[in-house]
Amino acid sequence: MEAIPLPDMFLRIGLSLVLGGIIGFERERDSQPAGLRTHMILVIGACLAMMLSINIANAAGTDPNRLAAQVVSGIGFLGAGAILRSGFTVKGLTTATTLWTMAIVGLAVGAGYYLVSVFTTVMLMIVLSVLDVIEKRFVRINVIRNIIIEVHDTKGIIRDVRRTLARIADQVITFSVQKSVKSKSLRLEIIARFNRSEKIENMVEQISEIEGVKGFKIE
Repeated sequence: MEAIPLPDMFLRIGLSLVLGGIIGFERERDSQPAGLRTHMILVIGACLAMMLSINIANAAGTDPNRLAAQVVSGIGFLGAGAILRSGFTVKGLTTATTLWTMAIVGLAVGAGYYLVSVFTTVMLMIVLSVLDVIEKRFVRINVIRNIIIEVHDTKGIIRDVRRTLARIADQVITFSVQKSVKSKSLRLEIIARFNRSEKIENMVEQISEIEGVKGFKIE
């Protein structure tokens, strides 16, 4: 593989910026920790690493794949930073995989595989946007949520909350009650399983309408 001239390097960095921005914008819109700037910088860096690997290999007569290989293995720390644990659920796995994939897209751009890089980015965008809509409508999400409800200590309120949860949640795993004698309030801690995000929204609406509910938190 021949050394990459300077004008081509500028072109490839520019294309990397655009492709990283496309996926980064989608992740930013979804309020993910690794968003627009992270993806753009990542793809540019991977592209530059690939080009330097090629040019250095041509100048020194070494293997051009060494530096590029380190990018693929080293991207793990960014992926780990994008994965967050919230209660009993883990978020950010999709973003971590997009970071890893976009790093490879950057390497591909750096190596001069323009069409393959653009096609991969388009396919990734389809997976993130179109399939997300399909999953929300038709796929069971089967999410476990930790629910904390602050209520006034009034007669029948625990029964009302239990009945509401029983109607909406697919499974109530645990239900514990902490009582504060001083403030005459109850703290209900529930772990429940839901197979649709709409059910969680319905639960929030219906429990909030119960008289005596003071606060609501879902983790």
